[in-house]
Amino acid sequence: MTLVVFDLDGTLLNKGSKISTYTADTLAKMRARNIPYTVATGRTLQAATAPIKDHHFTLPLILKNGAIIWSPEEARYSHHYLLTRVEVWHVLAAFTLNDLTPFVFSLQPGQRHALYHGPLKSQSEHKLADLFEAERQLPLAPLTAMPDEISVINVFSLGSAEAVERVSASIADEPHLVAYSGIAIHEREMGEHVTKEPALHWIDIHHSLGSKGNGINHLRKELEIDHVIAFGDGDNDLSMFECASECYAPANADPVILEAADEIIGHHDEDGVARFLRKRFEL
Repeated sequence: MTLVVFDLDGTLLNKGSKISTYTADTLAKMRARNIPYTVATGRTLQAATAPIKDHHFTLPLILKNGAIIWSPEEARYSHHYLLTRVEVWHVLAAFTLNDLTPFVFSLQPGQRHALYHGPLKSQSEHKLADLFEAERQLPLAPLTAMPDEISVINVFSLGSAEAVERVSASIADEPHLVAYSGIAIHEREMGEHVTKEPALHWIDIHHSLGSKGNGINHLRKELEIDHVIAFGDGDNDLSMFECASECYAPANADPVILEAADEIIGHHDEDGVARFLRKRFEL
C-alpha cells in the first residue's frame, strides 16, 4: 500500500494556513481512488486538526515533528517521546542564558495540551502567545506556574540567528535532544530612514527520537505500508525524506530540502502539492 504524507505549513497549506478549494478537491479524488494520506507536522493536535478537520484525515497523525502520534480512531496518543525533567531544565537554562523566551509545550491528562511561557518581552512574542491561545486553542500559563512533574513535548522560542545558533550548540552534546530552526520573519525595512529590522528566527527542541522519519517508520509497521510519498519544505522534514520511497519539495522550500528532494514541485501557495498529485496518480 502507498501512503502519502504531507507537511502542513509551507507545503499542503497555502499562505493563509488553509487547504485551498483545489487541494480539497484533490484530496477528495484521492479518497475516491482509495489512496491513503496523513500529515507529519510540527503542530500540536489542536493546531493541526483546525485546517484539516473537514478533509477526512482518518489515519494516525504525526505531530510535533514526530514526538507524538495521534490515533483518531482510538482518540488517543498511540506513541510519544517526551523530555525528561533534567533535559527540560537544561533547555530552559540555555534559553535564559541567551535571552530567549521559552514556550514549553506539555501533554496534560485527558489527551490535552497546555503551554507555559517565560516573560513576554517583544511584540512578536505577544503575537505568538495570542496565536497559540486563540487560533491553536492552547491554554497559556506563566513558566512560574509550571509543575515540577510535567510531561514536556518540546520547547520553542523566537530570537536572533546568533542566539538560536548558540542554543543549538549548547544542546548538541545531549544524546536525546535535537534542535530544529529556521527563519520566522525575514529582515524588514523600518521607517523613512530605511532602518532594517533583523530577521527573526525560530528554534524548536524536542526528543531526538521524536522525528518525522521515526513517525513514518512507526506507521509503516502499524499500517503495513510498503511505499511512502512525502512532501515537505523545512529541515524538520529531512528525516521524513530519508525514509520515504519518494520525496518532493515545493518551490518555496528551504535550500537543504530542495537539494534532498527527488523533485521540486510547484509553490505551496499555488497548489503545488495538489497539482503534482493529480499528475502522479492521474486524478
